[in-house]
Amino acid sequence: MSTDSDKTGRIQLLSDTLAKAGSEDRAALIAYLPAGFPTVDAGIDAVKAVVAGGADIVEIGLPHSDPVLDGPVIQTADDIALRGGVKIADVLRTVREAHEATGAPILVMTYWNPIDRYGVERFTAELAQAGGAGCILPDLPVQESALWREHAGKHGLATVFVVAPSSKDERLATITAAGSGFVYASSLMGVTGTRESVGDQAQELVRRTRATTELPVCVGLGVSNAVQAKEVAAFADGVIVGSAFVKLLLDAPDLPAGLAAVRALAGELAQGVRRS
Repeated sequence: MSTDSDKTGRIQLLSDTLAKAGSEDRAALIAYLPAGFPTVDAGIDAVKAVVAGGADIVEIGLPHSDPVLDGPVIQTADDIALRGGVKIADVLRTVREAHEATGAPILVMTYWNPIDRYGVERFTAELAQAGGAGCILPDLPVQESALWREHAGKHGLATVFVVAPSSKDERLATITAAGSGFVYASSLMGVTGTRESVGDQAQELVRRTRATTELPVCVGLGVSNAVQAKEVAAFADGVIVGSAFVKLLLDAPDLPAGLAAVRALAGELAQGVRRS
């Protein structure tokens, strides 16, 4: 059972981490890595590596058999994890061990179907027990989220919703009013993956989103290098990077080389998110 102090601690850690980055005149660096990839143990080591390199917050992906919003890099990683037999218990273990080892806020990013099948009450209770800070739910409509938010609130978990350039102002206000922790602003329409440019749409989306909420607004989809990270950090509270880390692990000749590569990229990105 989560105590009130546990709940406050989880919420406060996430909020304090984002606020601390802002006080240092930089955006927070948020890394995404799928659980169970390349294996469960290696995935935990990868989280430790990105935090050691400079990531402030980590999103752990819950691998899904039909990741419709993910590009080919993350789809490939999810397939490897699923063929390796990854289960929700392994995702929760990843959260627990990563948080205990790093002290960083760890969120789960997942499609709704696995949580619905697992049981909302069970999942929120176990995620809280593992020390998780909350969940990012890209395909859960706000108007259908009451049950999730009830149980997430009971256990002090943040509910992070995703907004897109296509979201109208009224819709943005509805989404941000229901969310907590931060708002995930998708910089482009389409699936995840690295891109040559994050585009002007992201800055306009952040401006419009901020008009509806005091929550931090963090931008994801497309950032892969320090130059892009610096570009986004100029107008966002957090810079989210996923596919670039996953690709390094996919392309590495062995695990030690992959871990070294993701740590190095995290270091470069951590310099990039500094605004000065």
